[in-house]
Amino acid sequence: MKTVATLATGSLIASLATAQVVRFDIARRETRPGQQKLGRRQAKTYEETITNDVQRGGYFATVTVGTPPQNLTLQLDTGSSDIWVPSSSSSVCAKSSPSGGSRGGDGETSGGDQGCSLGSFDPRKSKTFDDVGKGLFNISYVDGSHSKGDYFTDAFEIGGATLTNMTMGLGLDTDIPYGLVGVGYALNEAIVAGSQMASSAYKNLPVQMMDEGMISTNAYSLWLNDLDASTGQILFGGVDTAKYKGQLSVIDVLEDSQTNAFTSFIVSMTSLTANSPSGSDALSSRKLPIPVVLDSGTTLSYLPTDLAIQVWKEVGAVFDTETQMAFLPCDMENSKGTFEFGFAGPNGPKISVDMTELVLDLGEGDNVPRFKSGQYKGKTVCQFGIQNFTSEPFLLGDTFLRSAYVVYDLENNQIGMAATDFNSTKSNIVSFPSKGAKIPDGNVVQNQVSATGPDSGSATAPTYAASKGFQSVASIKPALEWAQLAVTGATTLFMLAGSGLSFL
Repeated sequence: MKTVATLATGSLIASLATAQVVRFDIARRETRPGQQKLGRRQAKTYEETITNDVQRGGYFATVTVGTPPQNLTLQLDTGSSDIWVPSSSSSVCAKSSPSGGSRGGDGETSGGDQGCSLGSFDPRKSKTFDDVGKGLFNISYVDGSHSKGDYFTDAFEIGGATLTNMTMGLGLDTDIPYGLVGVGYALNEAIVAGSQMASSAYKNLPVQMMDEGMISTNAYSLWLNDLDASTGQILFGGVDTAKYKGQLSVIDVLEDSQTNAFTSFIVSMTSLTANSPSGSDALSSRKLPIPVVLDSGTTLSYLPTDLAIQVWKEVGAVFDTETQMAFLPCDMENSKGTFEFGFAGPNGPKISVDMTELVLDLGEGDNVPRFKSGQYKGKTVCQFGIQNFTSEPFLLGDTFLRSAYVVYDLENNQIGMAATDFNSTKSNIVSFPSKGAKIPDGNVVQNQVSATGPDSGSATAPTYAASKGFQSVASIKPALEWAQLAVTGATTLFMLAGSGLSFL
């Protein structure tokens, strides 16, 4: 997980659907975090409205923990595997947080949040709390943020689905003022990393849901919809065939190269093509095929530097050496260009991502920064949804995932993927019939190409035939100019928004 600022969605609606399927719908709401509405929709189905904080980015669900229940709003994360909650006694919850609630140095200030505004957990107030691992919970994220404390068991409820003895982490020492719901592989749990022993793994949320008969197998599907969507869905134990186009292409999850085990949702990205009205470019990298993690807890996408530079040049993005981020004018969201991501070779799925999903606001009204010099002088500044990493893990976060319907099958170690059907109002839920059953409506890709290791490909500069078509909307030069953007008094991106600062 690597959280950065973005306008993701407004909220989540969590609901328990039919037998063997647990559904969490995503919806945009104007309510504040912590407000919720519970309503019975039909037999064994409940609707829960929860608000996503646009300053933090990501997708959040309101849950209850303990007996009697305490309300908390937690971020949903496919890139981690623990549920953890901030303790009410932690320093980040007891006072105002300087970063305003952002994770590490990647997010933006939330403008005056006091401590843990999305809720914290007080174990002294729960009669079913049981501390089962003092000092054993210790998790760190790519952006440098962390949470440390104890493991405990207690009641956990979301959308009418109640687990009476859920293992969770208690953040006693954390710089993150909200918790997470990690739904990845159990081998990616913090306790496994700490002990270096697979036997330390416990039953995390999807495994526990399966064991308690809520779902038939350890699998779920993700439909985030577009950036301004009013609805979306995370469906445990099933697939909604009305939320994507065509048939699901099923590809293999790759084992971690260091542990030779399945620890995260790594797939082989084998191509990236830039398409626009002026032409197409097959972009290249020395690291192709690239192992990439499909991670809903990361708001941006992070590619190898040689590949990211080609992407930036196509769209005319400029790189700020101080924040180490790429930016572009906000009117580029009107560009007709798209990027097509290919997986597992020529027979695998191909997902097109357009610029409306990749141009992310940094503020509103007077808080919007502007370019004060260079080719974009006077234009409002937006963050670009594709950034660079210099080494693994490379990540495809929400800026990619909104364009794909993704099925995560942890039993068979497979991913089902298809182009999303944006703003679909139809629903056709098909549950997995049994443990280990194949992905419904899935077609296994033949002759899959796997990631073969570092620097196995070659980087060749494209002709940039698509560049003019991408950038014509903004009437700018097709070649990338590395504008040096000075940000007075700011050393990290989260300080850009909400401060009224402008780019020089």
